[in-house]
Amino acid sequence: MAKSAPSFTCTSCGAVHKKWAGRCDACGAWNSIVEESPLGAGPSAKALTGKGRVIALSSLSSTEKPPPRTRSGMTELDQVLGGGLVAASAILVGGDPGIGKSTLLLQAVAQFANAGLKCMYISGEEAPAQVRMRAQRLGLAQAPVALGAETNLRDILTTLDAERPDLVVIDSIQTMWLDTVESAPGSVSQVRAAAHELVTFAKRRGVSVVLVGHVTKEGQIAGPRVVEHMVDTVLYFEGQRGHQFRILRAVKNRFGPADEIGVFEMTGAGLAEVANPSALFLSERGQPAAGSVVFAGIEGTRPMLTEIQALVTPSPLGTPRRTVVGLDGGRLSTIMAVLEARCGVPFTGLDVFLNVAGGMRVNEPAADLAVAAALLSAREDIALPADTVVFGEISLSGALRPVGQTENRLKEAKKLGFTAAIAPARSKLSGDEGMTIRQITDLTAFVGETFGAG
Repeated sequence: MAKSAPSFTCTSCGAVHKKWAGRCDACGAWNSIVEESPLGAGPSAKALTGKGRVIALSSLSSTEKPPPRTRSGMTELDQVLGGGLVAASAILVGGDPGIGKSTLLLQAVAQFANAGLKCMYISGEEAPAQVRMRAQRLGLAQAPVALGAETNLRDILTTLDAERPDLVVIDSIQTMWLDTVESAPGSVSQVRAAAHELVTFAKRRGVSVVLVGHVTKEGQIAGPRVVEHMVDTVLYFEGQRGHQFRILRAVKNRFGPADEIGVFEMTGAGLAEVANPSALFLSERGQPAAGSVVFAGIEGTRPMLTEIQALVTPSPLGTPRRTVVGLDGGRLSTIMAVLEARCGVPFTGLDVFLNVAGGMRVNEPAADLAVAAALLSAREDIALPADTVVFGEISLSGALRPVGQTENRLKEAKKLGFTAAIAPARSKLSGDEGMTIRQITDLTAFVGETFGAG
């Protein structure tokens, strides 16, 4: 029998190559291609000769009931999942080491168990005694959760088939290994095969499976991206070690809205839900200072107020520094270029530092105007009024574009005591917001009216 040729797989995207290369042609990653043993020889290439069965087809007009959901009682978690846990769903949870993934999932599985589901927690990284110590510290020792420690996927699936739980947590997918795959645990082949077996088992037996995934230094879930396509929901648990806030963000959800977030606070007794995230993110905001602007944003379906801080100082270096935390650095460069080209406000020879307070990360373009206001406030050393929120998208021409859900942003701001807002012209307003709203057409007018420059 001819020896099978080796295959080379990209650890970033899972693309298969015939030979090793320094750069993956599929995703562009460098030094990510490794040699992998084939999963199996497989049948020889032949045409399909026999007939298969006829699959059942339905029309687009046919209606089905929405899938039943089970609520955990943790409002923030249920909201991120789209209203609760769907039976036979596969969920992938990723996050930095030590951010609180195991704590969150242990609290969640205990809540689901108390709600009547038969739950199991399989740990491949910790001994049962360590998990029990965490449960005692969190006050969950009496929760009816079956605990196990195993990495052999064959034994785990046999146990699940015998016990038939409603929910099982696998912590983590990188530690699982399948004896039919000749590679080390955590490799591309093992992660892909283990995830496929678990997701297939979940759909076939009606068991909800939660997989914990490690992340790379870039913040993406480690292993082939095909794992994210296999599962129904992908959640990222975000936060910074220096802050007590943790954010659970849905980046994919087949049973609910994507980009939905849940906010938690890390305490000595575990993760506590934050009912009003806007008030929490603004709780440490003191007197109005230059470079501080409150942005009225939307995260998923909920309005969220965050503080954007900027610091502009003369640079002693030949190349000024641009440091950004919580925002896209490319977006900052674009806004600074528009300010210089359209408004005549240069940042040459100035160091620029930008930060979103509280460890929050802002992704929507509606933050453009708040970022520009923070930069101008820090550069001109002029503080904006403390009762004003800012939002709007900036185009490359310098025009301000209206953003969606303007009324929800203003309602959240009014609820927290803000009385004024700066928004783009042509924003959809109902007229009964109860706030003073300045509508501005372009960035040049905003710079001139607010800071007397441009």
